Amino acid sequence: MIDDIKDIKIENTYADLGPAFYADARPTAISAPYLVAFNPDTARMLNLAPAVANQPEFLAYFSGNRLLPGSKPVAMRYTGHQFGQYNPDIGDGRAILLGEVRDRDGRLQDLHLKGAGRTAYARIFDGRAVLRSSIREYLCGEAMHGLGIPTTRSLCLVGSDDPVQRETVETAAMLVRVAPSHVRFGSFEPLYEAGETEHIRRLADYVIQRNFPDISKEDEDRYVLWFREVVRRTARLMAQWQAVGFTHGVMNTDNMSIPGLTIDYGPYGFMEAYAPGYVPNHSDRMGRYTFNRQPSIALWNLRVLATVLSPILDKSAAADILEGFAADFETDYLNRMRKKLGLREKMDSDADLVQDLLKIMADAGLDYTIFFRSLSNFTTRTQTPDSACSAATRPEFTRWRKAYRERLKAENSVDAFRKSAMDRINPKFILRSYMAQVAIQKATEERDYSEIDRLRELLSTPFDEHPEMAPYAEEPPEWGRNIELSCSS
Repeated sequence: MIDDIKDIKIENTYADLGPAFYADARPTAISAPYLVAFNPDTARMLNLAPAVANQPEFLAYFSGNRLLPGSKPVAMRYTGHQFGQYNPDIGDGRAILLGEVRDRDGRLQDLHLKGAGRTAYARIFDGRAVLRSSIREYLCGEAMHGLGIPTTRSLCLVGSDDPVQRETVETAAMLVRVAPSHVRFGSFEPLYEAGETEHIRRLADYVIQRNFPDISKEDEDRYVLWFREVVRRTARLMAQWQAVGFTHGVMNTDNMSIPGLTIDYGPYGFMEAYAPGYVPNHSDRMGRYTFNRQPSIALWNLRVLATVLSPILDKSAAADILEGFAADFETDYLNRMRKKLGLREKMDSDADLVQDLLKIMADAGLDYTIFFRSLSNFTTRTQTPDSACSAATRPEFTRWRKAYRERLKAENSVDAFRKSAMDRINPKFILRSYMAQVAIQKATEERDYSEIDRLRELLSTPFDEHPEMAPYAEEPPEWGRNIELSCSS
């Protein structure tokens, strides 16, 4: 384990690809930096002793005041389709890839400094991140990781009193994001638009070697095999989002990860009252990125990716693979929903059982997380009352409950065993928007960062009971319902 942050070993495999894939960049320091949050779990993953956070060099390295030894910082080049329209002017405008480090399993992990100042891709913008949105991203990365969903994570969050203009004047922050890759669908788009076929091939070979080790570089069909795995991972990620009630908010192609991670947390939201058309981003007036549209938008984005990969990817094979996306998603999603219902076996009627329940939940406005968590208390014994919920007296729920009980009996379900299994798949705690807002207010108004740490620890084990944290498992207060966010979030 590394006890001194100065001993960290930085690699630059992405920078080694050459200047077609990035612009040289150096962080613009924030003044008088202070540590807002440090994630000891991510530190351990990177083989860093938690005590490194106390070293003055740590703060200097991750506030842009000093460069990590051996670092060659770059801003990654990419473009993307934003709300369905191609935008050639994107790229890392406020984030800088400091380099990569080996985690304790020997895998490369990016160190990506968000809020690091203007780069060649910044356009008219200031290149800064604010503390408010940085807290939201820090917390949600850990919440998703705790739920078992692939995601970027964070090592630390550094603040400063430097002013940053958004809707109002806020204070600056830098977030150290950690991920096995930050290559996006959009990373291939400028290469395609410029006709840079060899660069498309080179970037594809790079991500295959780094993030898809089961595919051999000697295989003549490696790009077909790779694209098939990208589609599978994306379908699986969408199934995970849908099963847990997560809405990303801005599923542009530049926010879609090639290795299948959840990246770029902005106006995201975990659904509370179940509503298929839920959208947390008030900028999305047309509802392009609503909860129920996420799988179809993912497929739309994959079609864009297939187009930009067409110089190296067989079009017929790509079309066949894309045709399989729906089946990949539906199979994975239904399997996850079976588990949420405590079903061990597969039956043809399961899809209808799930859809009937979701319709009842939508009509009744049931809290998605609370309902599924409480459903583990359901019993196959008809003489035992079910857990109370606001839909209990609805005729359609009475019918569903009867069908569910018969379905459980058909596989000889044992209540105690089923409850244990369901409580391992249905979280008790999610990152509700009001919870993040409380942490933000305490941090920005009182310089109290304890709520950030409290939430990080709670959300790292969201399936546990945590009786001392019971209020966090309840429905949000009235002021915290249906919070909408902007892209500046």
